[in-house]
Amino acid sequence: MKTNKFNVAAALMLGAAFFFTSCEKDNAVETTEVSADVSTKAVPQAVIDQVIDLGLNADYVEYRTFYMPDGSTEERLFIEKDIVMTDDQLKAAHEIHRVGQDGLEKQYITNALVSQGRNISIIGYTGGGGFGLSSKERTALQWAVNNYNRLSGVSISFNLSFGTNYGNKDMVVYHNPNESGSGGSAGFPSNGRPYKFVQIYGLDSFDTNVVEHVITHEIGHSVGFRHSDWFDRLSCPPSAQGNEGAGQLGANHVPGTPTGRDLTSVMQACFATNEDGEFNSNDITALQYMY
Repeated sequence: MKTNKFNVAAALMLGAAFFFTSCEKDNAVETTEVSADVSTKAVPQAVIDQVIDLGLNADYVEYRTFYMPDGSTEERLFIEKDIVMTDDQLKAAHEIHRVGQDGLEKQYITNALVSQGRNISIIGYTGGGGFGLSSKERTALQWAVNNYNRLSGVSISFNLSFGTNYGNKDMVVYHNPNESGSGGSAGFPSNGRPYKFVQIYGLDSFDTNVVEHVITHEIGHSVGFRHSDWFDRLSCPPSAQGNEGAGQLGANHVPGTPTGRDLTSVMQACFATNEDGEFNSNDITALQYMY
């Protein structure tokens, strides 16, 4: 059991986000590096236009090799370095028009969410080929799932298992040995279901709390969170800063979250080397608002 990590008083001080590391921190870690698996396929202007219309950052759009847990591959779009979509998912997201922007420096969610009351089946992949989770990563995944399941007033929940049969699961968390850098990637919900594939990589040198943070963050994207600092990404090194945009995808402010910068949110764009892996109070408020 995880100890010295959580209590009721602490729960009231938690909130929602993603990988985060800021210029205000001196131990920032960029969550994703460019992989050697970048495709030579050009990104059509029509796709760039859809990305722009969705309000995502079109400076980071490329086709790359996407690795499934069993080692099979397909080509997918990587946007803003850590968001993954198929062409069909991008097109479907582009058709969503419920937009609700409101200011900066708060908690933000997309227009696409998971169906209310859904029990999400999530599996930690334990297969071979370098794609299986290490013992530390399995523990971190359990802690991340606990972060969600312990919350009151939230209608979604997670049923965690470990193994290799991920075909019928809502979500699979696995290690990608083919990525460089440290962090993870995921996507956004579609058709009332969470994004299925959550990758993590390059986290061996970090302690379990940091790995927990990264997984909690990526699951956050899969159920509909945007980065809490999407408007400037100041949690990241200078080379990765900039406005991600809101657009049709949505960067909808969650009522009841603060207007000041939230340095402890798990949903900031980049993470630090001393993360504790827990939600802050604003993250919790956002989840209770969403679900």
